[in-house]
Amino acid sequence: MTAAQKAPVGHQFLSLHVIETLIAVLPVRDENGQPKSIPFGGEERHMVTSQSRRRAERTYSRDRANAGEGPLTPYTMGIRTREWALLTADALVQRGWEHREEAVTAAKTVLEGVGLKFGDKERTRDLTKVLLFAPEDAGEKIAKVLDENREAASAWVAEFGKAKAAAEAGKAKKRGRGRKASGDEASSEVADTDADEPGEGREAKDKLPPLPKDLRAGVLAALAPADAIDIALYGRFLAEIADSPNVDGAVQTGAAFTVHAAEQVDDFYSAADDAKLRRKTSALDYLDAADDGGAGMTGYQSLISGTFYRHAALDRNRLRVNLQLGGMSPERVEEAAQAAEQEFIQAFVNAVPAAKKNTTASTGTLPKFILAFDGKRPFNYSAVFERPVDEQSEGPASLVAVRRLLAQHRLVTRKRADIASGCALTYDVDVEKLFGELRSAGDLVPEPVDTVEELT
Repeated sequence: MTAAQKAPVGHQFLSLHVIETLIAVLPVRDENGQPKSIPFGGEERHMVTSQSRRRAERTYSRDRANAGEGPLTPYTMGIRTREWALLTADALVQRGWEHREEAVTAAKTVLEGVGLKFGDKERTRDLTKVLLFAPEDAGEKIAKVLDENREAASAWVAEFGKAKAAAEAGKAKKRGRGRKASGDEASSEVADTDADEPGEGREAKDKLPPLPKDLRAGVLAALAPADAIDIALYGRFLAEIADSPNVDGAVQTGAAFTVHAAEQVDDFYSAADDAKLRRKTSALDYLDAADDGGAGMTGYQSLISGTFYRHAALDRNRLRVNLQLGGMSPERVEEAAQAAEQEFIQAFVNAVPAAKKNTTASTGTLPKFILAFDGKRPFNYSAVFERPVDEQSEGPASLVAVRRLLAQHRLVTRKRADIASGCALTYDVDVEKLFGELRSAGDLVPEPVDTVEELT
């Protein structure tokens, strides 16, 4: 175990908690286009999944870094896509490969050689079957390896293609014999299944020539996390390539949920047909105008409003381990980890899932309240909202939620030594007044701050 893996960095975990109010939005939907929900405390609550939150935060940070903004500007960022063969082919063409088809074939084949599989349909044949999260420049690095070893790579690609075609032809032939011998549909299905038995699949795979050692090492190095900060933060799971290790993310994210019972509105809408309206406006009599009456289309969309609690935690030790295991030099790890923590907080506070952003302006929302503190373990305060807020008797949900959260934090800090009091930030005038009241009463445990940067 390395020194970076052994040494704790202050308190290991940074816990972040937010109360935010969203109005007439639909940030995440289920398979039927409806808002997602979860039962909790005897009531149904609106839910924004952790996956949608993490993607919003990850892309927010990547876009900032690529635009030269924020602390992650000097570092590589990751991209999650199925188009690595196409991205590599583009880089090969830029390096002088004249025939794009040859470049695509070479890129696909080497990626297949390290363990990735491609789609079976016409529109997916150049796409990997799984999304692969890798540094944005991985395609360029793979192209560099192929270009520098073009002769050897081309020879292996041709050999691999012939062997794969022969293996598939042999497999199809065995299936055909099985169907012919069976004489009925049921036996045909059995014969078809038998052709895919694990032993036979391994035999066909063993006939394929392995990717040359140097090429394989170059491709794996290109796909390695390296200094892609968002991979170190959010992790990745890649079972298809045995010797390309998974990354256990340093960020733990909880689903956001409303602190009160869920309510939604099925909003009826109608869309005008501009051409019809133009004809109606210039119609010479009411009969012509009637022909062009009515909306162009109508429909319903579900919208939700509510005050949400959400939580995430950063494992500082795991972050440093990930950076070091990803190939970053020990000298750069500490500086990169601090930059990653600063950007993670920015993304947690500012990022909002972008679904229907143009029709709801949801991405302009700022949290009502942010609580940040250190601890030797992560602290999730979701349970304090098990009893849903009743706005009829308790008042505005956001203020009730902030009071509950602060009371919970005071209780925990009083009873545990493995947690710090932390600090709090608000962008809401009513919460600011609440801070003043609590401070006057000597009852404000977290230190109020004025900027996101002060939260760490």
